[in-house]
Amino acid sequence: MLRLAVMALLLANAGYYAWSQGLLKDWGFAPEEQAEPQRMEQQIRPETLQILKVNSGKTSSITPAPPASAALAATTASAADAVPPPPADSAECLQAGVFDDRQAEALRTAAAGLPQGSWALESTPIAGRWMVYMGRFDDVETLDKKRAELRARNVNFDRAGGTLELGLSLGRFSSEEAAKRELVNLGNKGVRTARVIQERPESPGFTLRLPAVTDALRPQLDALRSAMAGKTLRTCG
Repeated sequence: MLRLAVMALLLANAGYYAWSQGLLKDWGFAPEEQAEPQRMEQQIRPETLQILKVNSGKTSSITPAPPASAALAATTASAADAVPPPPADSAECLQAGVFDDRQAEALRTAAAGLPQGSWALESTPIAGRWMVYMGRFDDVETLDKKRAELRARNVNFDRAGGTLELGLSLGRFSSEEAAKRELVNLGNKGVRTARVIQERPESPGFTLRLPAVTDALRPQLDALRSAMAGKTLRTCG
């Protein structure tokens, strides 16, 4: 019985296969054909159609290009930033000095024609100066003899100058304390007749300051040259 069932099942499968493949079409047994000729006619060169495989890694790394208008705006902005601004009229601070009272008065007169606020005379007191002094000697012969003695002791000296001639300067100092220390050092070298004197007392002084010298102002500074007592303008420090 089981053998008959198996044989029947095999015959049924063979029959279905023959029917589905159209092998029984000549005997009137075949499935109904599905066809849409109008769609076939609408196809354009179907043989050229290709199916491409998408690479997900490359797809995610692609950044869409910015719109042309945005790119043009960015390029214009970069070009504008690259253009340096026109140079301004640069100003330079200059100064000269120190000048004493008489020289400062001459400068005030010479600078009267300059623009208001373009110059100033700032108070800069002139410090006193002390000297280790030897002299005054009676005559040049005595002075020369003393010079020879100092050379033998390897002591440097210079002319005292002004009203201190005939005499010798063994050093000039900005403070009395510094001059006295040098006098002690000279005593250790055998110098016995030198002493500390004040060569110049502290006195009022002034510095000429031009805070903003422009190209327009510079030619006008020639009016100051004759009143600057040989001093020159330098950059403010």
